[in-house]
Amino acid sequence: MINRIIKSLFAGISVFLLPGLAWASSTDGGKLDLTDHPLGLLAVGIFVTAYAFVVLEEKLHLRKSKPVLLAAGLIWGIVAWYSGQHSSLGPDFASNAFRHIFLEFTELFFFLIVAMSFVAAMTERNVFEALRAELVSHNLSYRSLYWITGIVSFFMSAVLDNLTTALIMSAVILAVGAGNVRFITLAFINLVVAANAGGAWSAFGDITTLMVWQAKKVEFFEFFAIFVPSVVNWFIPAMIMFFALPKETPPPGVDNADVKFGGWITCILFGLTIAITVSGKQFLHMPPVFGMLFGLGLLQIWGYFIKRHEHRNASLAGATEGGSYNVFEIIARAEWDTLLFFYGV
Repeated sequence: MINRIIKSLFAGISVFLLPGLAWASSTDGGKLDLTDHPLGLLAVGIFVTAYAFVVLEEKLHLRKSKPVLLAAGLIWGIVAWYSGQHSSLGPDFASNAFRHIFLEFTELFFFLIVAMSFVAAMTERNVFEALRAELVSHNLSYRSLYWITGIVSFFMSAVLDNLTTALIMSAVILAVGAGNVRFITLAFINLVVAANAGGAWSAFGDITTLMVWQAKKVEFFEFFAIFVPSVVNWFIPAMIMFFALPKETPPPGVDNADVKFGGWITCILFGLTIAITVSGKQFLHMPPVFGMLFGLGLLQIWGYFIKRHEHRNASLAGATEGGSYNVFEIIARAEWDTLLFFYGV
């Protein structure tokens, strides 16, 4: 449920942060204003209807990308039909506007695919499962776990984005919470606040900061100016909730998960990819997607060595098949429904 709410909030905010839609002007200087036109009201109605289906996703079991993709096609069709009826707009008005938006979305699309692929690769290598096992095995109190998961979420969201952080850390909280409803409830609230506050001071923090950075509205290091306000935004609610936490210690667990071969190198490659992405934009003036796709190439090369390692181990063990690691299968695990959802929005 928390996942659904977060996705809906991000998407709703992103509507207002999308770069200028070029509806107001075209190459020939024509203007398109449907503010008081019935077709404009129809377009708004289509959007609201589609978003109603998104809100009801859990009840209808209809993936959120489906209604918004359909709505996007209908709205662009309305724009194309209307512009085609007015010679002042020119025959290519709608197509030019669509290409402008689609190019910006494509950059964002591939950026997110790479980021999601790295997260999927680290998940497959048991990096996050090892974190869970490590916390469980240390026999920490609920209050200690509360602060640890909050701090990790705050800083992790600045790199992985707040949605991914919420998905990963929620599983960790459920594991370390040992069924204590009060702890899990407060830790989940702390997680959502920490992930959103932590994502605000980094260009990688969430979809909106990424779009602002990609559109050159704010430079990468300028986001750091709100680091302290972000800390305050998380810490004050966290401190208030802290006093309601149980003082007990959960039952001791067992460290039953290890990072697979190549997991830590995958983490290093992700950090290197972020560094290349930032440097490429700051010094080479290349779009962020340039550095991310370069990093995807690094991940694919490293995947080749992981596969060889697994194949060699399987051969030594006498298995007839081995080396099943496949980067393209990992890429396929990206949140495609979410990616297409953003296109529709």
